[in-house]
Amino acid sequence: MAEEKTIVKHYTKGDLKVRWEPGKCIHSKKCWKGLLEVFDPRRKPWVDLEAADNDKIMAQIDQCPSAALSYEKANSKSDDANQTKVTLIDNGPALIEGTLELNMPDGQKWTTSKVALCRCGKSGKNPYCDGSHNKD
Repeated sequence: MAEEKTIVKHYTKGDLKVRWEPGKCIHSKKCWKGLLEVFDPRRKPWVDLEAADNDKIMAQIDQCPSAALSYEKANSKSDDANQTKVTLIDNGPALIEGTLELNMPDGQKWTTSKVALCRCGKSGKNPYCDGSHNKD
């Protein structure tokens, strides 16, 4: 079986670094529906950080349930940095936020701050939720 290559794209504006991992996306459309001037899937590249201020961009990225979009801001520290939060979505994934290390069965390790893990077993992107539970 061929090993799947993880694609990660980075966008930077000043002290804001945005990370896009398309393989994690569950296509909820929450990233672009609220801030189309920044996140426009019809445009290439689809992310334009110059189109809004950093606070608006970060607030929109916070709506991403899968953490396919995430960000870092230089010199920012959160009081909750060591806290892990798990939210179980009704008929959906387990959303886990915090400082996380995922240890995969093949030995790969992924470090992330937010992830949507499949609870139904139907995902084609296991262990990540890809929205397959909605196809029933």
